[in-house]
Amino acid sequence: MIYPINTSSPKIMHIDLNSCFATIEQQANPHLRGKPIVVAAYTTDSGCILSPSIEAKRLGIKTGMRVFEAKLICPNITVKFPDPDKYRDVHKKFMSIFKEYSPDVVAKSIDEAVIDFTTYMPRKSEKAKERKREVTNNQISFSPFLPFSLSPLIKIAREIKSRLRREVGEWISASVGIGMNRFLAKLGASIQKPDGLVYIDSSNLLEIYRRIKLLDFCGINIRTQTRLAAYGITTPLQFFHADSHFLHKVVFKSIVGFHWHLEIRGFEVTRREYDRKSYGQQYSIKNKTDDPRELLSILYRLTEKMGRRLRRAKFMANGIHVGCMYVDRTYLHEGKSYQSAVYTTHDLFKRAKDIFLSHFQNKKASLISVTSFNLVSVSVLQQELFRDSTKKMIVADAMDRINNRYGEYTIGPALMLNMKNKIYDRIAFGRSAIGE
Repeated sequence: MIYPINTSSPKIMHIDLNSCFATIEQQANPHLRGKPIVVAAYTTDSGCILSPSIEAKRLGIKTGMRVFEAKLICPNITVKFPDPDKYRDVHKKFMSIFKEYSPDVVAKSIDEAVIDFTTYMPRKSEKAKERKREVTNNQISFSPFLPFSLSPLIKIAREIKSRLRREVGEWISASVGIGMNRFLAKLGASIQKPDGLVYIDSSNLLEIYRRIKLLDFCGINIRTQTRLAAYGITTPLQFFHADSHFLHKVVFKSIVGFHWHLEIRGFEVTRREYDRKSYGQQYSIKNKTDDPRELLSILYRLTEKMGRRLRRAKFMANGIHVGCMYVDRTYLHEGKSYQSAVYTTHDLFKRAKDIFLSHFQNKKASLISVTSFNLVSVSVLQQELFRDSTKKMIVADAMDRINNRYGEYTIGPALMLNMKNKIYDRIAFGRSAIGE
């Protein structure tokens, strides 16, 4: 069976800041504007590039490259060390702007957000009153990415893009996609960069599919592309015209195939939300060390970050796992389950520390990690807790609120003293970057 295209008006907007970290650095320092720069995990030649500027991307420099590779392409490229506080500040500002247009805003990462207008429609005064045409160099041009009769969401998107430049920074730009579902909105935000605006509805969906490749779809990687090609599907249009039963039972051999059939037609697929199994943090150590005290300090910081995420989600943990990779490529890999669940950073770290010291080898470490597992909801255990345990939970939550408001480790143990310059603040990818 082949389902029709969703003909409802697009009500999902996906906004993606262009070259986020690098652009924010250029906004902060006008001397860097218009020049190729990269933000890298470390500024040494082996550092991994996290964010190339728009100018660097035009030269072929990509996220994931090493600094030395970027220098081979552009010897004079500027390499910046990450400044997470700066990036979080911009994130808060643009989220504040988005929430003025709809109460239903979800941050997908530090530089992406989705605005859902399904239950909130713009006021009548915001609706388009006449048909619009794009005028470029005094000539009329019709964009395949924008409808001839402009949607009120296009007006909102243009206003948001303008406000980002005016209220966040004149060098800040964003690509915006508007679609019938989240999949198409994200696709729209990705196919016209930088500073693009793409509107996808039933009238131009197939035309857009003619212009892109399968790998432009979010969720299609090389492996999935190869799977589709084995069944004669090599283009988005062929994927679109494939029968739902064929995708479900033959190509993917799971409900995923049916979900794809619906998503590429503009229908929202409500995927099952699986229960969270664990929370973890890891850190790549720049200055390799075999000093147990220094490694324990790093382990404490990771445990604190993990614990805050755990507590924010209202969980306790029965199990702790500690990992440590040494410079000789051997590793520590040990986990343990306990009879009682713990909540505070102090209790989580006590268990992580015991595991670490029991198995640590006196060799220089290059990476260290900690994970909590066997999670239990706080609400389930709350009635069973002793009074002193409840007090410790209240204190832990209060410390989290202080650190969330005034900055990382405003309150911390003596173990963290003098470690600020040794353990760098990092922004994770995905939703971990902004809290869960």
